[in-house]
Amino acid sequence: MKIHEVAELSGVTVRTLQYYDQIGLLMPSEVTEVGYRIYHEEDLDRLQQILFFRELEFPLREIKDIMNNPSYDRLEALRNQKAMLLEKRSRMDRLIRLVEERLGGQQDMSFKEFSMESIENHKKQYAEEIRNRWGNSDAYAEYEKKTKGYSKEDWNSITQAGDSIMGEFAKHRDLSPEDETVQELVARWQNFITAHYYECTKEILTGLGNMYVSDERFRGNIDKHGEGTAELMSKAIEIYCA
Repeated sequence: MKIHEVAELSGVTVRTLQYYDQIGLLMPSEVTEVGYRIYHEEDLDRLQQILFFRELEFPLREIKDIMNNPSYDRLEALRNQKAMLLEKRSRMDRLIRLVEERLGGQQDMSFKEFSMESIENHKKQYAEEIRNRWGNSDAYAEYEKKTKGYSKEDWNSITQAGDSIMGEFAKHRDLSPEDETVQELVARWQNFITAHYYECTKEILTGLGNMYVSDERFRGNIDKHGEGTAELMSKAIEIYCA
């Protein structure tokens, strides 16, 4: 879909989508030679996730940090978003009851119904869990430090480099995960993550490998290079890290 079609579908303005692209929050899968942004299904999925976070009043910088974090889990995010939305609905129900009581003549000067404390505490807890998923705050600090200064061109270059390695995995889907060529690709992938994001230990790499097949968004993004690529990467990583 072109950017104006995404804007019409989602209700998000073209200008906002352009801004999301500029800050590295939502970059289209393709940009044509004449500069048209082309959004794929996984991009729309990411946009929907962003809008859930925005509905819960997460700031854009925090949304970017959460969703760009390698430990981000789409299904877990949805479960947490549901819990927070239910809390938000419960708060609105309490406010409606308070209004109805006042309309009915009650003079209760209660203000606890206005409290956002429960929602804010859940937001803080979730963001903290994302940051500490690997139990390695040094890795997260390194990730923030390295990526903070990346420009849009940097992100595009890094994305292309990552896609190139995944493309190599896809070319060798007929090989065994134990094959030397495939294992060399795992080492390249580990070095790529270390060079551009944070030190990718075998512990972290193992977690990523599991996520490549357990999270449909990751699987779909990897398998766009060829069906079965995510499965090969996951199994090869498991062998490499054993």
